[in-house]
Amino acid sequence: MRSFLSAVIFFFALISSAQAQSDADRILGEWMSPTKDGRILIYKTNNKYYGSITWGTGGSGTDDKNPDPALRKRPVIGLEILKDFVFDEGEWLEGTIYDPREGKTYSCKLSLDEGGNNLNIRGYIGFSLFGRTETWTRFIAQSK
Repeated sequence: MRSFLSAVIFFFALISSAQAQSDADRILGEWMSPTKDGRILIYKTNNKYYGSITWGTGGSGTDDKNPDPALRKRPVIGLEILKDFVFDEGEWLEGTIYDPREGKTYSCKLSLDEGGNNLNIRGYIGFSLFGRTETWTRFIAQSK
């Protein structure tokens, strides 16, 4: 009986873990900025979430506002702007967002709306209370 109970507990723990992983991965995919001038691909590496610009110029097409002069000529396309997010209780936390238009990096947290098609990006300095939220929409390619 004891081994059966252990097997049942293990089974439910496995299902809960798989569900949590599924919830965490809902953020994966391509997202459109609110001004529709850029798309960002969010991907997962080693249980952390990252995002790179896949489309749009962001102005000059280069990272010309970067505080490091050696990085100012790198192209904006392919630039990793979301870094090191971890999933915790329905939010992606502990990450940063880089704004190539300003050349600044902010602390950041991410959350999805209930339908999973709107991503709330909260960039801040210090405390999330002192920040700004922007909403990205899931990009769905139109077939011709």
